[in-house]
Amino acid sequence: MIKGIIDRFEDDYVVVEIEGTTKDFLKVNFPKEAKPGDVVYFEGAKIRIDKHETKKLEDEIQKLMDEVWED
Repeated sequence: MIKGIIDRFEDDYVVVEIEGTTKDFLKVNFPKEAKPGDVVYFEGAKIRIDKHETKKLEDEIQKLMDEVWED
């Protein structure tokens, strides 16, 4: 199982960050609800969004941003 984070969409492709590098995948293979920032797992030919991991990542990023922008 490979873990990645959706970086962005470009035309018919999804750009996913995996272990610090980005790779392009066909958008048609992803769930329709996929969006940038989602944590995804590649399980053979299946791509699954992990909503729990995505929420954890969003919370971590928000905490870091709050620390940077404190007065």
